[in-house]
This record gives sequence, C-alpha cells and structure tokens, in this order.
Amino acid sequence: MNMRQLLVTSALPYANGQIHIGHLVEYVQTDIWVRFQRMRGHEVHYVGADDTHGTPIMLRAEKEGISPKELIDKVWHEHKRDFDHFLISFDHYYTTDSPENEMLSREIYLKLRDAGLIEKCAIEQAYDPVKEMFLPDRFIKGNCPKCGAADQYGDSCEKCGATYAPTDLKNPYSVVSGATPIRKVSDHYFFKLSDPRCESFLREWTQVKTPLQSEAKNKMKEWVGIDGDSKLGDWDISRDAPYFGFEIPDAPGKYFYVWLDAPIGYYASFLKYCKAKGLSFDDWVKPDSKTEQYHFIGKDILYFHTLFWPATLHFSGYRTPTNIFAHGFLTVDGEKMSKSRGTLISAHSVIEAGLNPEWFRYYFATKLNASMEDLDLNLQDFVARVNSDLLGKYINIASRSAGFLVKRFEGRVSDSAMAHPLLSTITNANTSIAELYESREYAKAIRQVMELADLVNGFVDENKPWDLAKDPARSDQLHEVCSVILESFRCLSLYLKPVLPQLVANVEIFLGVPTMQWQDIQTPLQSSSPIQPYKHLMTRVEQTQLDELLKLNL
Repeated sequence: MNMRQLLVTSALPYANGQIHIGHLVEYVQTDIWVRFQRMRGHEVHYVGADDTHGTPIMLRAEKEGISPKELIDKVWHEHKRDFDHFLISFDHYYTTDSPENEMLSREIYLKLRDAGLIEKCAIEQAYDPVKEMFLPDRFIKGNCPKCGAADQYGDSCEKCGATYAPTDLKNPYSVVSGATPIRKVSDHYFFKLSDPRCESFLREWTQVKTPLQSEAKNKMKEWVGIDGDSKLGDWDISRDAPYFGFEIPDAPGKYFYVWLDAPIGYYASFLKYCKAKGLSFDDWVKPDSKTEQYHFIGKDILYFHTLFWPATLHFSGYRTPTNIFAHGFLTVDGEKMSKSRGTLISAHSVIEAGLNPEWFRYYFATKLNASMEDLDLNLQDFVARVNSDLLGKYINIASRSAGFLVKRFEGRVSDSAMAHPLLSTITNANTSIAELYESREYAKAIRQVMELADLVNGFVDENKPWDLAKDPARSDQLHEVCSVILESFRCLSLYLKPVLPQLVANVEIFLGVPTMQWQDIQTPLQSSSPIQPYKHLMTRVEQTQLDELLKLNL
C-alpha cells in the first residue's frame, strides 16, 4: 500500500457563539476519517481555525465592552475546550486573525488583481446614520415586501420564505441602532467570477475533474452551466470601515469580506503548523503538488467551497482541493434545533450534564453516510442504541469472558485458539470495513461491526463459558472459548477505534497490546502477553442525564 499525504480540514466555526452538537456532526465525521487514515499509516495533517472577522464580531465585542481581539481569544479557548472534550484530533487549531492569514490574503488578492480578476464598482447600500456604518443584510429588519410580516431580516422572510434585497424591505430599521437606514453609495471590490476564464475553469473543475458528490455536482451544474449558460455573478469581496478584518492593500478604509479570508485561513493554519514541524508548505499547496487536500463542510456553504474557493486558489497560483465532502444538517427528535425546547444543545453542556462524548460520536457514526442528507438525533433512540450496541453487544463480550481468563489462566490466551473459524470471519471483514470508512459510509461500517458482534455473542451463548468453568475436565475448552472471545473483542475494538478512540485506548491497556494500527487485525493476542483484570469500560446512558442536558440548554 502506497503512503498517501493528506491535508484535511473541517469548516471554520464562527467566533460569535458556542459549539453545539449540530457543529459536532461535521467535526466527528472528519475526525473519524482522519483517525482511520492515520491507522492505515498515511501521513495526515488535520488543521482548523476559528473564523474571526466581520461585523457581528465587532458589534458583539462592543456590546461586551471588550476589544474584538479579546473576544476572539476568549471564544477560541471555549471552542478548543469543546473540541478536546469530543476528542477532535486537530494537529493544529488556529485563528483567521493571524499574521499568516493576513499575508496570504494580501498575496492572493494581489495575484487576482494582477490577473485582471478584480474590479471596482460603486454600489448602493443601506447605511446606519447613527452608527455611521454600512449594514449587512442581517443587520436590517423590516416588513416583508411580499407578505408584510414584521421584523424580517434584510435578505429573506422566515414567515413566507421569500427572498429579496434589503432595499425592498418596508419600514426598515437598523438592528444596531434602531435608526431608519439611508441609501449611500460606496466603492466595492469584486472578484470577477463571471469572467470567461473562471466560468471555463469551474465548469471543468466541478463537472469533470473533481469527484464531487452527485448532489453537489448537480447543484454546481445549475451555476456553471454546460453550454455557456453560466449563472455565475461577480463576488463582492470588500467591506467598508468600521469593520474587524484585514485592510485591502491598495484600498484604504476597505476591508476583505470575511468569506475572502476565512477559507484562506485553512492555509494560514497549515502554514503556521508547517513552520513549527519543519514541513515544506509549498510542497503541499502548489499546483504540481502530489499531496491530497480534502475539506469537510456543511451543505449550506457548498457554494463558497466549490466555486469561490477553487477559483481563488487556481487563479492565484495554488493547487485546488482534491475533493469537497458536504454533509446535511442535524435535527433533534425530527425538528430543527430549538432553544425554547432545550434542543439547541451546546457541546459544553454535554460535559456539564455528565454525558460521555463518545456516546455522541458513536451515535452520529451510526447515522452518517457519504450523502448530503440530513440526520436526526432522536434522544430515545440515542439511549437505546448506545446502551444496546456499545454496552449490550460490544463491551459485554469482554465482561463475559475476561474474568475466567484472569482467574484460571493467568490472563493468558491459548495461542492455538487464534486459528478458530470465527476469528477468520471477523478478520476477513477488514477490507470491506476499511472501504466503508474510506468512502465515509460510517453507518454501514458500524452496522457490519455490530453484525460481527452479534456473531460473537452467539458464540458466547452457544459455548456458555460460565458452565464450562464448573467442570474442571473442560478447562482446555474453557481456555479456548475465552481466548476466542477476547481476540474477537480485540478485533471489534480495532474496527471501532476511529469512532471511539478513548474507549479503545483503555481497551488496549486492558488487553496489554500496543497502540493498534489497521494492519494489526492480523496480529492476534499472544499467550506471552497477559491481559489485565477487567474494569468497567463504559457506563450506560441514563434518562436523568438527558433530562439534565435539556434543562441546561433551556
């Protein structure tokens, strides 16, 4: 097997709020894939950062009486705490408000400008005369021009679903000051995505060169067209002062729009990491690079990552992503997450309520696949699935046999038992389970692992080690049965390791084996290395814990 070189990212969380379980679907999905690739022996670098620029950050900091930099530093530590709790194994976690990101953003912008892909245009915008600032769409409210509903945002109506321009709102007012916005003209800078060069490149990149998910490919086809009927429009990449961000090099008082410098933050984080690790940044990001680059994102930001981002990279002299993996949204009990129902669940509240984050990692894995379909966290199913699968099927295997092995056989397995047909069945599943992890079909992988667990539990029930232990004459049979059961448990643990890294780390200690890599499926337990006395590896989910979780989020 050839060693691959992989640069992997998840979308950058905005530094204006907490990490919630909807976010965690993506980070868990990415982390499982990253851990699997590491177990395969590939060189993997998983980097991320907080997305820190924009008007909302500036206004929230002002409201809290601190500087934007103080705000984003505080939020960075909260986000990192939550990612650590959920065992998200970033190699480097950074911020987009960094010198590396400013340098790369300016460099990329100037290359786009020199390529004739930046254009200055005067546009009319809503302006708050009290705060003396231009207002983003979400900072203007008013009556919907279609249905008349009050207090609707400047881009769409939550009542009737209509979309419109902020200037179409009736009785508009500024969310910041309450003043009635006025219209004011300002020069803005645009990336000319409608340029024939961009259209041609993106048509090739999205429809031919890149193996996007079918849903993503079809969505992009609507934008890039096939026969010259492109719907690509030029992209406004500037904002006016006051604004928290990076100033555009040749435009005093103008700042890069957050969506220009945020994806460049992937590279900025990686650049900082490369400097620390002695890696060649250019070897990974230049057009002739032989490395692979993958972005895991939510389907709501597909447009930015499959149109703006690859075009920005290509026309500024960088390589483009190998692929973009988009996932769906998370609902809770079949409905959109809701603060009033306590189902907008923050990552930190999971810890506060005493729930094990690996329960959520496992449950998400049982739902995740390679499509962009939404997934649901059904809280009753969550309790039943975790308790049934992890406790009843998987961990139960170890608890039903380890005691006999320790008491009767000094914790040593029977080497001859490692040739048992059941073990061949389990190890032969290695290739298919690996293929499912590789293709992000985690639900199918977990299903296959649990089917194997059912086979092992059937073997336990058929051979009844507790009955064999009563008959001294059947000691050899007891030794073989318990050895087969423990080796089966080791194999299942290896298959589950990308999903349950902390649990399996404890299993490795219990079994007395080195840190397991994927090829170790062919390295069974040996009599020369005794297992440790069995200790409880995981507790059950209790309804009282879920009740506390929901209460914390009200």
